[in-house]
Amino acid sequence: MVSEYIEFDTKGNADIIDITPDVSDIVASSGIMNGIAMVFAPGSTAAITTIEYESGLISDLQETLERLVPQGITYKHNEKWHDGNGHSHVRASLIGQSESFPLLNGNLQLGTWQQIIFIDLDNRPRSRKVLVQIYGEK
Repeated sequence: MVSEYIEFDTKGNADIIDITPDVSDIVASSGIMNGIAMVFAPGSTAAITTIEYESGLISDLQETLERLVPQGITYKHNEKWHDGNGHSHVRASLIGQSESFPLLNGNLQLGTWQQIIFIDLDNRPRSRKVLVQIYGEK
């Protein structure tokens, strides 16, 4: 097993970042040929998923999140903590904090137009860490 972190700063407010090159670099340096790469975003206002990483789809996803879980409504979390990020927690719980990807012959098995993305759903910029754990055989 190999474990490494990816660290970066975000803009918050559904900032979507392509982390595929970073995950691929960790896979390559791990020496693991066949197995699973698990990508996990610690925190309750962040998410990991896949998307075709292009500007139109990024905008579509951000707009869909706003339609499904809007910022400007009442959330009990905000009433309790007064931090204004109740929507961030709900969005993150719907998307999820991790994804796992098969490795074959040392390569992530992703579709041609499929990238691994990190979404910072909090309502402010943040410094983030993503854990990549690779399990398998060399």
